[in-house]
Amino acid sequence: MIQAAAWYDARRKGLGEEFIEELEQVMTWVIERPRSFSRIRGVPRDLEIRRALLPRFPFAVVILCSEGSVRILAIAHQKRQSNYWLNRLEP
Repeated sequence: MIQAAAWYDARRKGLGEEFIEELEQVMTWVIERPRSFSRIRGVPRDLEIRRALLPRFPFAVVILCSEGSVRILAIAHQKRQSNYWLNRLEP
């Protein structure tokens, strides 16, 4: 997240801050209604892993929904190495 914000800010002053603000808004939505986002295909069916897309930036907040909790697994670039965050799941 910090690296992405720095990269955007290097492209245009203030763009990194806009990225962070949008990310914070999406995280608020995730907390409020985590199951409203699309499930990710290609992961074990017993895991409820979803992604919340940022509207303006090519990133997604990848979350694991379980009984009464939501865990953020990654802030993932949509065009890079898909599902790299799977190793963050505990057996």
